[in-house]
Formats: sequence, structure tokens, C-alpha cells
Amino acid sequence: MSGSVGGGDGGGVPGAGQDVDADAEPPQLMPPPLPGGGGDDDDDGNVKSEQAVDVAAFPSAKRARLSEGEAELAGTPPEGCGEEAQPKPEVPPPDLTQPAQGAPLQDEAEFPVVEENDAGDRGGPEVKWHQNGDGGPDASIEPSENPEEEQDGDGSAQSPGQGQHLALDFTQNPQYLTGSWTEYAHLPENYLKGCKWAPDGSCILTNSADNVLRVYNLPAELYSYEWELLTEMSPVLRMAEGDTVYDYCWYPKMSSLDADSCFLASSSRDNPVHVWDAFYGVVRASFRPYNHLDELTAAHSLCFSPDGSQLYCGFDKMVRVFHTQRPGRDCEERPTTVKKQGQGGIISCFAFSPCLSVYACGSYSRSVGLYSCQDGTPLAMLPTRPHGGLTHLLFSPDGNYLYTGGRKDPEILCWDLREPGKVVFSLSRNVSTNQRIYFDLDPSGRYLMSGDTEGVVSVWDVQTAPPDGDEELLQPQLRFQTQRDCTNGISVHPFMPLLATSSGQRQFPWPGGSGSEDDSASDGEGDKAAVSPEEIQQQDNALRVWWAGPLGPPAEGERQQSPARAEA
Repeated sequence: MSGSVGGGDGGGVPGAGQDVDADAEPPQLMPPPLPGGGGDDDDDGNVKSEQAVDVAAFPSAKRARLSEGEAELAGTPPEGCGEEAQPKPEVPPPDLTQPAQGAPLQDEAEFPVVEENDAGDRGGPEVKWHQNGDGGPDASIEPSENPEEEQDGDGSAQSPGQGQHLALDFTQNPQYLTGSWTEYAHLPENYLKGCKWAPDGSCILTNSADNVLRVYNLPAELYSYEWELLTEMSPVLRMAEGDTVYDYCWYPKMSSLDADSCFLASSSRDNPVHVWDAFYGVVRASFRPYNHLDELTAAHSLCFSPDGSQLYCGFDKMVRVFHTQRPGRDCEERPTTVKKQGQGGIISCFAFSPCLSVYACGSYSRSVGLYSCQDGTPLAMLPTRPHGGLTHLLFSPDGNYLYTGGRKDPEILCWDLREPGKVVFSLSRNVSTNQRIYFDLDPSGRYLMSGDTEGVVSVWDVQTAPPDGDEELLQPQLRFQTQRDCTNGISVHPFMPLLATSSGQRQFPWPGGSGSEDDSASDGEGDKAAVSPEEIQQQDNALRVWWAGPLGPPAEGERQQSPARAEA
């Protein structure tokens, strides 16, 4: 399992200028720039002092990984995000960011659909679970045109989830495996504010009230079903922002095969958008948005385009689009309100359609708008609901439906985008604060999961909803307690039956006030819960990982069955 940062025993490699460790790993140079160049020029908004940080002062999360043969003998895959490859193979892995090079801001006809097997199973038939593509230098990164030819002895084909045939199973409560809680006990009220799996499934990213982004590697014991050996997880990277973190997101093409693609973006109050290296934990580049007074302004929401070539940032009545390859201040401005017409308020969340060149924006003014990816042309506005501002949006895998949820909003709505304005069904959840409470869909689009302010996770089978429903209330298939406190984050692993949940909220002893309804209140700043002193002792600030699949290794017969389990 991964050691904690700074412990010196996590297998990390030395920084620049240090001697080679006993395992003969080469010393690490400065982190590479973003794909396509750059970021050293001060005029482009990249502070040279950020690039000149002594890497030795930042513990590296990179570790030696097993060779293909050793991994097969050990029965475990290489460990997670931030691994250190041994001397580079003769054939370097493809550059996952290559399609983004030279891409225009507005001339793209359509964003390519992100295939599930970009983070796929690329290992040999002897290893049941492969991670980060330990398939050798000849392993293909692109999806196979003929999945039947790609299928190997354990039935893997098309996508990791289908190949391993271990789908989510909600006929019983998920089993708690491990988590992290000591990390958040050093400071008072250091509650978590969400968690997100990396696109390749190798690690988890969390955000917390101390303004630190943490990266956790997936424990190796999960692959061998040695769950009794699991201990508390420790972060391998800590990335501290200067103020309250508004939003954060992974680069969608992130893969541990390509170190240049391992980065994430975050936005915090009174700071530019930072791009963090997920191998070293240092700032790789910055995007600097300026307002009409030429003052630096912070983005309230972030989202990469599906191909990773652009970074969308939400502001008050404005969306700014940066080119991932061109850090600095140059961006395209797309106002959401023109002559008092359009979508007002702070753009608080984004979602991209997986099938069409369309993205959705939610705002704290309780509105949802659909826009063209080419130039930001408004396509449709969904009716405003009499609840709190939008905090999370999610498209279904087929792109026909959009799920929306807000703060102090007791329901998640499913909108049929083929008939804009029609609500197919609603999902009830308990959200009594302004805190952003995430929800997530499994890769098949069948199960939608969300936590609530009582620490309960609800699971809905959205395929049981009638297609011609008229805002029918869909009942959850399963409800289970995950934490004693508010479960504000939930994330489904890209291809394994794993769930990650995060918990905590800002609490004040009784008497206390409720969160402000002001639209300018950012996520996490208006989260207040008036509780008694006894309830203060029940704070539960923790990250937890749950197993939501079959208990025990899959039998040979089970691997040949369909990944979708029939309900009892």
C-alpha cells in the first residue's frame, strides 16, 4: 500500500540533484510541461518561480512498478497514480494529447466520444486485474476495431468493466473496504468536499476544507481479494491551494502510461486556475482569467472538454474557454447573458454530452442552459425550478437525458433532452444545506447514486422508470448508511465495482444560522448546520472505499455471464 507523503518509505524517487536510490532508479528531473509546450513565459501567465520549485521539497508519488512477468507471478497489477516506470521502453507510449495539438477554438465539428476502454484492461490473461496499462510497450492505447480479436482468455473485450465481468451488484449492501480519516483529524472541522476517481481508475482525488487536494493510490490488496490485510489509506500527494477551492477536475485523457497526461486542474478564491502534475504534486501551468477591469478573477467551476483540448471555466454570466496547450490569459469569452436575455447568475457546474457537440451549464440562479461546443451558441434553456442553485449536472451515456441537482434541493431531476423542458422522473434525497452534494452514474448508465446530509447513500435503477413518465417519483432500489455525517461526494470507479464516498460538513453549536441564499456564496462557503454540542462529537470527516460487486473472486462460469446482474 502507498506510504504517506514525506515518510521516506513510500518508494518515491529522489528529486532533482539527489543521488540515485538503492533500487537504481534515475533521479527525477523537473516535471514536464503541458502537452504541446509551454508555460515558461511570464507573459503567458506562467510564473517562473512556480516551475523553479525544488522538486526535492515535494515528495514524489512515483514508485517502481513490477515488470509484466513479475506482475503475473505476483498476481497483482502495478500500483496506482504516480508510478515510476523503469527505463523507458524502446517504443514509447503514444501521446494521448496528440489530437489536441493545434486544435482551433471554434472550428471543431464535433468532440470525439470518450471510449471506456481508454482506461482499459491491457494486460495478459494471467493477471485478473490490470491497472495503468501494464501491457508492455506494444499495448494499444486506442480501442480495438475488432473487439472479438482483442478478447483474451478471461473474456476481456471492448471495455475493462465488460472484460472483467464484475458489474455493480446492488442486491445487497456494498461492503466497506478501507478509507482515510486520520488525515483529516489534525485540523478542526476539516471536512471533505468531494472525491473523484482518476479517468484510468488508478487513484482517487479529494478536496477538503483545509484547501488541500490529496491523491490516494488504489491499494494493491484489492486486486488479490486480501481484504483482511487492508489498512488505512494514506495520500501519496498533497497539493495545497492558497484559498478556498471552488472546483477541481481530472484531465479526461489521463493515463499512467503517459506521464505528460497525468494532471488535474483546480480553481480557488483570488487565484488563477492551476494545473497540477499528478506525478510530482507541483504546479505545471496556470490559466489566468481577467475581468473587464483587467483584474484577476477566480473561476467558480471547471471542466475539460471530452477530448481534453479545452478547459471551460464558469464565472458570473460568463464562460471562458482556455486552450489546454496554451496556458496564460488568452481565452475565448462566451457570455451567457446578452442584453438581459439568457442565463444569469454564476455558472456553477458543467457537463458535456458524450454523443453530441453540446455542453450544459448550471448556475446559482437555478437555471440550466444547453450550448454548442463550437462557439457557445445557446441551444435551449430548461425551465427554472423553485429550489436552490444548481451544483451538479450529469449526462446519461446515450446523451438523451440530463440529471440536475442543487443546493437545498430535495430532488434530482431527469430531463429528456429530446423534448427540452420535460422532466421524465425525479429522485428524492435529503439536502438541507448549501453544500455541493455530488451524484454519479455507473458506466452503463443504469444506476444513479447520491448521498445526503444524513450520511445515507441512495441507489436508483433508472432503467425501471417508464420512458413516457410525467415527473414520476422514482423509488430507490437500495439505501445504506455510509457515514455518520453528510455524505457529500460519491464516485464510481471507471471499470471496477468500487465506490468512493467522502463525508463532512461545516457545523456550528446550537444556536446557529442556516446557510446564506446569496447566489454569490461559493460552494462550501455557505454550508452551515446548526447542531447540538453532542452532535458536534459525531463529526465524520473521512474518505471511504466500498466494494459493490460479487464477494470473492469470480468463478470461471461467472466470467462468461453478462456483466449486468438480474435483480432478485
